[in-house]
Amino acid sequence: MSIFTEEELDRYHRQMILPEIGIAGQEKLKNAKVLVVGAGGLGCPVLLYLCAAGVGTIGIIDFDKIELHNLHRQVLYSAMDVGKPKAETAADILKAKNPNVSFLVFNDILNKKNSIQIISQFDIIVDGSDNFPTRYLVNDTCVELKKSVVYGSIFNFEAQLAVFNYKGGNNLRDIYPEPPNPEDDPGCNENGVLGVVPGILGIYMANACIQVILGTYNNNNLLLFDFNQYSMVKLVM
Repeated sequence: MSIFTEEELDRYHRQMILPEIGIAGQEKLKNAKVLVVGAGGLGCPVLLYLCAAGVGTIGIIDFDKIELHNLHRQVLYSAMDVGKPKAETAADILKAKNPNVSFLVFNDILNKKNSIQIISQFDIIVDGSDNFPTRYLVNDTCVELKKSVVYGSIFNFEAQLAVFNYKGGNNLRDIYPEPPNPEDDPGCNENGVLGVVPGILGIYMANACIQVILGTYNNNNLLLFDFNQYSMVKLVM
């Protein structure tokens, strides 16, 4: 007996006819539980495509509210959403796009007190945070809980992508043992950001997450993108 409704079979038909997915792969997506850390420039495209693909349970954690200067890159939101909490607003918008998906919303800061309790509820963590303390907290918690992390970061026109702690693979501290000093890590408030850069990387991150769910991810590299020069470098981890 199919676990899918007729509406779901129609909705996901174009991806289910791919031999790499099929009914079995779509069931894996439906049964998956993914936490997206940050509903900002990276989180928005990740959330859009995981929701559209039919990931069954999506968690969103973000303590921030939507501001006007977010809108050029945080593509889930509109001018009418300014002032609203990001996590709750993202879940409402996505639920309207795909009512088959369940959402767990955490309008909170991920910290040492709550990280284990929150992260332990999910199979895979997508780290779309914008600061090194959160990235290292996500990494260290996932190492402790044996969870895989889809990692992405941007700087100007450059971006990095990796899947850490996957099938016994390396984690963030194997590549970068310690976070940089805060003064050496200016964010987009100081450096600026072109909206398409987190958009492109977010789609890569969503693709990697889907492959991890399906069990088809096989890229043991740290990918370095330069979207100004249209180049990509693979560094073996």
